Amino acid sequence: MAKRDYYEVLGVERGASEAELKKAYRRLAMKHHPDRNPGDKAAEEAFKEANEAYEVLSDAGKRQAYDQYGHAGVDPQMGAGAGGAGYGGANFSDIFGDVFSDFFTGARGSSRGGAQRGSDLRYTLELDLEEAVRGTTVTIRVPTLVECKTCDGSGAKKGTSPVTCTTCGGIGQVRMQQGFFSVQQTCPPCHGSGKMISDPCGSCHGQGRVEEQKTLSVKVPPGVDTGDRIRLTGEGEAGAQGGPAGDLYVVVNVREHPIFQRDGKHLYCEVPISFADAALGGELEVPTLDGRVKLKIPEGTQTGKQFRLRGKGVAPVRGGAAGDLLCRVAVETPVNLGKRQRELLDEFRKTLQSDSSHSPKASGWFEGVKRFFGDL
Repeated sequence: MAKRDYYEVLGVERGASEAELKKAYRRLAMKHHPDRNPGDKAAEEAFKEANEAYEVLSDAGKRQAYDQYGHAGVDPQMGAGAGGAGYGGANFSDIFGDVFSDFFTGARGSSRGGAQRGSDLRYTLELDLEEAVRGTTVTIRVPTLVECKTCDGSGAKKGTSPVTCTTCGGIGQVRMQQGFFSVQQTCPPCHGSGKMISDPCGSCHGQGRVEEQKTLSVKVPPGVDTGDRIRLTGEGEAGAQGGPAGDLYVVVNVREHPIFQRDGKHLYCEVPISFADAALGGELEVPTLDGRVKLKIPEGTQTGKQFRLRGKGVAPVRGGAAGDLLCRVAVETPVNLGKRQRELLDEFRKTLQSDSSHSPKASGWFEGVKRFFGDL
């Protein structure tokens, strides 16, 4: 009986990706698995057919040979071509270890007992804007697991030693039979360490590690921003069974500033000016992170006008020129006016009403309103 096309068996296009092949095979394998269809010969044949198709198409070399020569390119018994093995040469355990590894714990490739690297830790460091821009050195206290000094990390009472686990024979893994195939998983009694502690240490209760507060000095480079990380190698949790310690990641969070807002290497601030200064022009003192500088305000400045002070921003932590400080003008309306001030402003307003050239934006806006209502 002629074999079906492997792409047709899996129900995929000839250009299907590796992920698409795996998804299609997983669906068919779960559907036709002999454990789900006991005594069903048709399901067993369909299962074998899907397995054969996936074994060939998931291998880049075999797939190329199959695409070029068809079944003859991968089946030596058919005489031909580019070499490769048919279903008879399939590594059945490799296929299932790959496709079903996410369904079973302890699947192929899992780590065995022995030394294990400690976990990485995260610490959020709150900084003022000035500290982040200029750089600083801070002292932090971090709760972490360190090697137990009483038992030197062995977990066993002083004078005793861990013994080989009798369940796994010191391997840290056991093989469990689950229906049609077997699965390797972590040994439950020793939790994968391969060792058993009959007389645990009184300080760490057999864990080999104890919790302590670690004091560290952290050097913060100039220019860091929220989200930047500083890695302290080996300052994380101590490893188990003599394994290396993890790392500590100090994550920067810059507090809000009462004057400046930061966007990358640029700083922004709002500068309130009086109505008179905006109309007549003048010179103002504005703050920067390096001190005060004078800013010249031209005559007739409007609210929202932005002035750029080059190089008064932030020098990036990874190098490059410093950013700019952008000052946005906000014309402030006077409040709590005295009688004479009101009289002067009222007189001034009357002079403006007779000449619209002093208010070009207002004139244009009112003209637009007239056109809008005229079109209705």
